[in-house]
Amino acid sequence: MTRRPRRDHTPAFKAKVALAAIKGEKTLAELAQVFDVHPNQITAWKAQLLDGAAGVFGSGAVSAETAPVDLKALHAKIGELTLEKDFLEGALSKAGMLSAKR
Repeated sequence: MTRRPRRDHTPAFKAKVALAAIKGEKTLAELAQVFDVHPNQITAWKAQLLDGAAGVFGSGAVSAETAPVDLKALHAKIGELTLEKDFLEGALSKAGMLSAKR
């Protein structure tokens, strides 16, 4: 028995198969034969579709909620990096490794 090469299915194909499974007009075995896909794969795609279905209707609310930015921490980090840059610039110029200011 020879192995079939691995196939990549498009998202549209997966959605089509999962919707057919949800409709329930045919059994998993029949769908597997029609679409030439293993029944376990159909079950997995169906579960994925059902889990992600809420995201279709609620995606606007999720993207509107962004994490609050901690400005104090960002300003502290900027100050720390500026101090580090100034220190390294001074040390390199004293060692003669840094040419004239750019």
